This record gives sequence, C-alpha cells and structure tokens, in this order.
Amino acid sequence: MKRLTLLSGLVLAILTLVPGLAEASEALPHIPGAELSILWAVPFACMLLSIALGPLFFAHFWEHHFGKVAVFWGMAFLVPCAIVYGPSTAIYEGLHSIILEYIPFIILLFSLFTVAGGVRLKGSLVGTPAVNTGLLLTGTVLASWMGTTGAAMLLIRPLLRANAHRKYRVHQVVFFIFLVANIGGSLTPLGDPPLFLGYLKGVDFFWTLQHLLLKTCFMTVILLGLYFVIDTILYKKEGSPMPPHDPNAAEEKLGLEGKVNLILLLGIVLAVLISGVVDLGELGSIMGIHISTSGTLRDVVLLIIAWLSWKLTSRESRELNGFTWGPILEVGKLFFGIFLSMIPAIAILRAGTDGALAGLINMVFHDGQPVNAAFFWLTGALSSFLDNAPTYVVFFNTAGGDPQTLMTTMADTLVAISAGAVFMGANTYIGNAPNFMVRSIAEERGVPMPSFFGYMMWSCGILVPLFLVVTFIFF
Repeated sequence: MKRLTLLSGLVLAILTLVPGLAEASEALPHIPGAELSILWAVPFACMLLSIALGPLFFAHFWEHHFGKVAVFWGMAFLVPCAIVYGPSTAIYEGLHSIILEYIPFIILLFSLFTVAGGVRLKGSLVGTPAVNTGLLLTGTVLASWMGTTGAAMLLIRPLLRANAHRKYRVHQVVFFIFLVANIGGSLTPLGDPPLFLGYLKGVDFFWTLQHLLLKTCFMTVILLGLYFVIDTILYKKEGSPMPPHDPNAAEEKLGLEGKVNLILLLGIVLAVLISGVVDLGELGSIMGIHISTSGTLRDVVLLIIAWLSWKLTSRESRELNGFTWGPILEVGKLFFGIFLSMIPAIAILRAGTDGALAGLINMVFHDGQPVNAAFFWLTGALSSFLDNAPTYVVFFNTAGGDPQTLMTTMADTLVAISAGAVFMGANTYIGNAPNFMVRSIAEERGVPMPSFFGYMMWSCGILVPLFLVVTFIFF
C-alpha cells in the first residue's frame, strides 16, 4: 500500500513538471468510447484471467508478483492509448481513474477494514448451523444500513473464528459473500455504491426500501434456508464437532471488545453520506482533473477515523481478532490494475448505442417499451465484472435518466436496474468491493477458498437459478 501511494505521488510530481502539459490539461479529452473496438478491453480481460489462473498455475510467482502483474495490465492499456490518442490523453485517463476513482475507493475500504477489524466478539461462539445462519442474517440486515463492506468486515472474523474447528468452511464464506457482501445492501443508498449514485441523482432515500424489500427478502430467505440445510448436512457429516476446550476463552463472557469502533463505523457512514449531498465546490484541479472539496474532506476524515481506530484499539485485541494488513494490501494492489485496465470497457459502455456494445444496449427496449428482464440481466451481468456503480448510471440514463419518471411510471425498470447492480455483484470475486477482501481474510485464516472460476461455479449453480426465478416472478 505504501509503495502504491508513493508511486502515485511520484507520478503526479513528475507529470506536473512536463513542459506545457499543465497548460493543455484543461482541454484533455476522455478517450472516445464510441470509436473503441472491443479489443481495447483485452487488457481488462487478461487482468481477470490473471486473477483467475495465476494462483492455480503459477502460485509461487503470483504470490510474490501479483502487484507487478496488475500494474502490467494497467500499462497494457495506457501505453497503446498513448500511441493512438497521444500521451496527454493517456496520462489524463490514468490520473482521472486513480485520483477520482481508485484513491477514494481504497481509502474507504482501508478505513472500513481498519475500524471493523478493531471490533472483537469475545467469548466462545460455537459455529453450529443455527449460530452461523444467525450471523449471516445479522450481517444481511446490517449491510443496508452500514454498507456491504462495513457489515462484511465487521462479521467475517467472528464467523471464521466460530467455525475454526469445522472441517467444511468454504460454503460459509461463499454464502457470506452472497448475502452480507452483496444482496443485503439493496435496501438503502447506504448499502451499495450504485444505489448511492441513484440517490444523488434524485431517487428518494427510502424508495429502494419500499420497492426492493420483497425481492431482497425473497432472495435472503431462500439463501438462508439453503445455507442452513447445507451447513446442517455437513455439520452432521463432521460428527457435530465442538471446538477444543480453551481455558482462556472460557473465562471470557460473550460480548464486544473495541466498542468505540462501532461509533467510528457510524462516523464513516455519515462522512460518505454527507460528502455526497453537500457540495462545497471545487478545491482545485490537477491537469484538468477537478478535485471536489467535499470529496477531499471526506477522504481526510476517513483517514483520521482509521488513525483513531488504530490508536484507540489495543494491539492485543487486534491480534486476538486475527487482524493483519495482508488482505487490504492484496486488494489495493489488484484493484490498482483493475481500475486502470477497465477504463476502455467503461468508456465503451458509457457510449451506449454509439459504442461497440450497442447491440446489448439496444436489447433493453422493444418497440419503444422497456424490457425490464433485460435491464435486470444486462445491468447485473456487466456489474459482475465491471464497476457496478458506473454500470448502474449507464442503464439509469439509458432508461431516460429522469428520477421522477423512473420512480413512478417506470418504477419496475428502476427496480430491475437497482436489483441487477446489487444482487449480481455476488456473481464474481470482483463484482463488489468486499468480495475479494472477504476471500483474502478467509484464506489468511486457513479456509481453502475456490479459485475465480471455482467461485463462479458456486454462483452459477446457486444464484443464477434464483435470478431466473426472480425474473419470472418480478420482471
């Protein structure tokens, strides 16, 4: 993380010294998404394949060099971009993605990871099917009010610790990603970034709660029921094991340690919410990239909150909680490459009917009428691999972009877009920010998590049939 931060700062410092570049920066264009062929998305596809295949076939190399691989695929877009559209455009696109998207993204994840990692569930919580299902339900409910990342970081360690004695644990983490890291965040703008963007565009705060509650409950009840059955079968297959007796743990009463972090978590949620609704104007610009005052203040506040959490939480408590910096470092390095390499894919998508994906975009209307099932599946499918926030915005605008119309006469269409963006983020490890982090924490605690494609076998086998049922019933 320090190396990435230093690298970004060094790049910025060098670029500001390039003669004439700063003066020309205000006129720097984005790459023309309408002109890009789908071949420009090859570096992004290779980035995904590297994440999927690297740990399987080049485990030793991947473990020590995955950060370099991520940077390589980012450069695999930026270098051709500089050749075709000029160095100024390539630099502008790279810095735009890093400054306005990657840095706020990683600061938010870092603060949530640090703060939630300071909350420790004391005492002996035994991972029986009933207890595990209760933890999943709790996380699913919390996700819409403190964000999927916050809820996931808060509860993944208690779940892993409660089941440390169990033989079969992969299914627990997979369902945790399904529910807590994704589907649970569908009821308020605080739950997931796409819904927050909808809120900023004029969608009422409680609109999603009113219109997605039934769909969310439907998915949650079925998934929790399925999980309970699977966990019960595996629990009995293991011989209904109990954890080995630990005299030190037995002396602790069940409770929470590091409660101050719960207040700090609330501070993070409020900082994000306020920054989105309060416009304090522009702080300045870097090479034509406009930096908002409210966004900058938010990031500073988040870093201060993370620092307070680190200072106010005892090191012993974090050690007992299994807290290390490994997972956030892995996410930071990999998503650096993801954010850079997916620039052309997002540009093509934003070009709408003028871009290389026009055929897909045109599928969402038939004879001038919205096809809600197509909105649900296309928003969801693209959100599974691309950033679900801009994907939501693309289809929001494709549906007309008027929040009042979308909340009333086209309510079913907005529901389809919202549900697709949030629900289907669970289809892959990179579909939503906390997915990869949960996987990293689980692997660090000894859970043999499936590969990229192995996880997709779980999601295709469980979620996709459920999404088909949701389509048949609701869309």
